[in-house]
Amino acid sequence: MAGGFTKDGAVQDQIDATIEDAVKNARSRLPQGASLAECEACGDDIPEARQAAIPGVRLCVTCQSERDQAQEQFSGYNRRGSKDSQLR
Repeated sequence: MAGGFTKDGAVQDQIDATIEDAVKNARSRLPQGASLAECEACGDDIPEARQAAIPGVRLCVTCQSERDQAQEQFSGYNRRGSKDSQLR
C-alpha cells in the first residue's frame, strides 16, 4: 500500500532501523576485557563470583544499580519521527 510520498514498506524500514540502533547501543554497553578486582567508581572490592559471572565487570553491584537507574530515567527520543508525523 503506497502512502503519498513514502515508498512501500517505509514504516517497517523505520521500525527495523530503530531496533537495529537499540541492539547496537545495548552491545556497546556490554563490559569488555578483564574484570576488575575493585570498583572503578567507589573502590570497593568486587566479589569473585560477580567477576566470574560477568566478564569485564568494572562496577560493584551498588554502583551498577545506581548507573542502571540513571539510564532508565533517560528515555531519549526517536530521531526518525513517529509514524503519525510521517503520515501527516
